[in-house]
Amino acid sequence: MNNYDWIVVGAGITGAAIAYELSKTGFSVLLLEQHHTRENATRYSYGGLAYWSGTTPLTRQLCEEAIARYQNLDSELDAETEFRELDLLLTIAPDSDPEATVASYNHFAIPPRLLNTKEACELEPLLNREAIAGALTIKHGHINPIKTTQGYIQAFMRAGGEMQIAQVIDLQTTSSNAGMKLKGVRTSIDTYYSDNVVMCAGGFSRQLLKLAGIPMKLYFTHAEVIETPPVELKLHTLIMPANLQRFQLEAESTQVDDLWQNTGNEPVPPILDVGAIQFQDGSLRLGQISRVLTDPFAKINAEKSERWLRTNIQQVLPTLGNLPGTWHHCLVAFSSDRLPLIGAIPGFEGIHIFSGFSNPLVIIPPLARRFANFLAGKEDEIIRQLSPGR
Repeated sequence: MNNYDWIVVGAGITGAAIAYELSKTGFSVLLLEQHHTRENATRYSYGGLAYWSGTTPLTRQLCEEAIARYQNLDSELDAETEFRELDLLLTIAPDSDPEATVASYNHFAIPPRLLNTKEACELEPLLNREAIAGALTIKHGHINPIKTTQGYIQAFMRAGGEMQIAQVIDLQTTSSNAGMKLKGVRTSIDTYYSDNVVMCAGGFSRQLLKLAGIPMKLYFTHAEVIETPPVELKLHTLIMPANLQRFQLEAESTQVDDLWQNTGNEPVPPILDVGAIQFQDGSLRLGQISRVLTDPFAKINAEKSERWLRTNIQQVLPTLGNLPGTWHHCLVAFSSDRLPLIGAIPGFEGIHIFSGFSNPLVIIPPLARRFANFLAGKEDEIIRQLSPGR
């Protein structure tokens, strides 16, 4: 009764998408999620779809495929993803050179255009003109990540997939000619048997693999945001800083991999990137703080973090900083080269990974489809390029 072709660990958008695609391909699939109420990176993301942000032939192709996928995803999943297009405003700090900032985006598939302070504030009246030297703007896709993930899960279950709420305790393995071979997944409820597992547990993937003795250069930040209830105030754009510190934080934190071998380390200081998005129900997500703490269960001073967040948000978007809202924390997975890790883990037969997305929402749908087809026997050069053995 507990045997499956595939077990997918983690029901954020990565796990939900690959579980759906595998089930649609004809495999029997079990999707495992430890929480009834999600507390993952999908739950607290902005929901942005940066179609324009491809910088290589690989990422440009995936972004183009994503446009086609999202335009038809509602009808395919029989769900409401709240897919739309809105203006993205990338704010430029007062001490930055606007011309140099716009030049740093020239290698993107569709470079954003430069606005002066007056033009930026006309596009987004809630901005504090004294806090910016201008902004970049471009049309940007947007979805409700919670509804999109739930749409994937419901379509997965309609296709015959099964889902269980249970905490993964261990991956059960046995010796094989390749090194180690998967037998099943032990959870807080039961043991489920399969020759194949896909690890999609986001920031917890590294910890779960480590418990099974599997080393993996997959990392995570502790991300912190404030979520408000629906408000009457209207934010017209998606706000993010043009000089995003998060990517630099990720790059610097992986330079000394030994620091990740033990919990309790903080390879680099925390950063704050002021951003804001309003969803169609009127609620807002404001943030974010990113911390590199090698302990996935590290305790964070919520009161101090919220105060830091609100102070900085208020400088750029004065009317938003004091809105009633709740501070939240989650883990965000990333790799050492900003490309996801997709495929079989070398030396561990049957154990696969689908994680480490730095720009997740836009490329997960096309990659989930490609990966499922690859696992069904169809060759795919893009999936091979993203192998964790690269």
